[in-house]
Amino acid sequence: MADKPQWLIREDASVPVLVALALRQSLGIRAPEDLPSLRDLPVRAPDAAEVTPELEKQWRDYWDMTVEPRAHPSGVPLELIDGFDTLVALPATGAEELAQAIAPHAASAMHFARVAHDRYVSSIRSSMASRSGGGTIGGEAYRAYASAIAEFEREIGRRAHSFELNVQVLPFSQRGIWWIGALTVAVTDGLRRDVVSFDAAIRPVIAELA
Repeated sequence: MADKPQWLIREDASVPVLVALALRQSLGIRAPEDLPSLRDLPVRAPDAAEVTPELEKQWRDYWDMTVEPRAHPSGVPLELIDGFDTLVALPATGAEELAQAIAPHAASAMHFARVAHDRYVSSIRSSMASRSGGGTIGGEAYRAYASAIAEFEREIGRRAHSFELNVQVLPFSQRGIWWIGALTVAVTDGLRRDVVSFDAAIRPVIAELA
């Protein structure tokens, strides 16, 4: 069994990821350009200060560290930002503009992220009995991904290679699926609940990794 291909899929609506996206929207940052806005969260106020290239760069670095921290370690020590509990840590040097810009949005971003995460838990994850590793993450989640993997194997005529995938289920205003890291995709919560559409959407992702 040692040489049997193994696949590891982690699915979540991560609070740190949701906080980062809420801050992106509140600040009016457009990067990544292809990601839509979040539902039920106001966009940047018309009279807010314009986003500088440096602020966008600092947010993007923070975003990469939040989505895939192991792949994007900080070159300097990280410091927790007041108002965000332990959920936002920025480089001690080089992120001063971002730290100042996000401070007024701490309460709203944290509230939004926790409500969105709780909604995910109650509407999706509660039915999954989540486990991970070797193709066993349990229940509905197992069937959703196993179906796509089995279809890939039938099409390609071989077993899927071992792979790792992180899936963030997020309340975007547009339906779809997007790569947000080397091993991470974001999928709209509505699409995730649509069994047939999700199977078709996740299949190209599986094919790219497996």
